[in-house]
Amino acid sequence: MTDPRKPSVLFVCVHNAGRSQMAAAFLTHLSQGTVEARSAGSAPADTVNPAVVEAMAEAGIDISAQRPKVLTPEAVQSSDVVITMGCGDACPVFPGKRYLGWKLDDPAGQGVDAVRPIRDDIRQRVRGLLTELGIQARA
Repeated sequence: MTDPRKPSVLFVCVHNAGRSQMAAAFLTHLSQGTVEARSAGSAPADTVNPAVVEAMAEAGIDISAQRPKVLTPEAVQSSDVVITMGCGDACPVFPGKRYLGWKLDDPAGQGVDAVRPIRDDIRQRVRGLLTELGIQARA
């Protein structure tokens, strides 16, 4: 159940093992919990990409306990903003929802050196999203 006082953002990618996990973690961290951040995948993997876990740990955020989740119409419907990251046509579209498409490289099969620039790009995009939502990001 979403908190009606908090904006809710859903990040969606195919496997929910990299990009969307990083984005949700950054949103939670940078908003200091003032935004509900969720992530899901159209074809979720079994585990979060280990290189993504390592890259996020370097940024001071532990996502080692996160697990990929399946995208449901209910998750989309209960979100104020849905940000897709290459989920193709699998993301359900509902009238009145705000959708953003973020073109990002896929960290699947990449080492931590390749994941770092993706992580940093996502962090900047999340900061921009918080500004759009009128929420002060953590320094």
